[in-house]
Amino acid sequence: MEEDRLEQPEEDLSQEQAALEQDVVEEIAADDLADAEESAAEELSAVETTADVELLAEDHEEDDGRLWYVVHCYSGYENKVRHNLEQRIETMGMKDLIFDVVVPTEEEIEVKDGKRRTVERRVFPGYILVNMIMSEESWYVVRNTPGVTSFVGMGNDPVPLRPEEVSSIIKRMESDAPRIKVTFRQGERVRIVDGPFNVFRGTVDEIDMERAKVRVMVNFFGRETPVELDFLQVEKA
Repeated sequence: MEEDRLEQPEEDLSQEQAALEQDVVEEIAADDLADAEESAAEELSAVETTADVELLAEDHEEDDGRLWYVVHCYSGYENKVRHNLEQRIETMGMKDLIFDVVVPTEEEIEVKDGKRRTVERRVFPGYILVNMIMSEESWYVVRNTPGVTSFVGMGNDPVPLRPEEVSSIIKRMESDAPRIKVTFRQGERVRIVDGPFNVFRGTVDEIDMERAKVRVMVNFFGRETPVELDFLQVEKA
């Protein structure tokens, strides 16, 4: 047999070697495919687990009974009322029923005397938001906090905010672009304080809140000409 193999033509040996190499390649490819499938299955399982955890967290938050309520207080004393309530939560051991107190604010740009400045403005003057589980005890603690006048609701029944209302408020508070305070109205006289029409005066013809643009009718050589400007380029005359 060994002699027959030695006498086997080189062409046959080459074909046999090629076949063996092909078998090895196919075996490696099969192993790689199995490993890839196993890895993909593990990743998919991890994604599903994460999604389940998030869903459970949401369900827990809903089952927990905690909701956001709007509390009316004296206008201008929102931060003081929040401080008072946070102290009462601490001293009266109500952390398991009252979780957060928020005074919604947003940044706003205003133009005054030709100067721009950014100020922090309360979104709902005279109101604060309280995240809590409503019960007789938690209601009592909030309602009897100095500066609080009432819960917002129907009669004596506090009505919680809907999820979409909470999302809208959060989005407004987290916005990167400050809101621009508009101090003029349609038909009012304004002064242009920036741009090629600086120092000209005109009358507000149209206000576009979405684009933050204002169209002003300016008198050029006896003719009323519309000029489109940014809110920050004009101020009340």
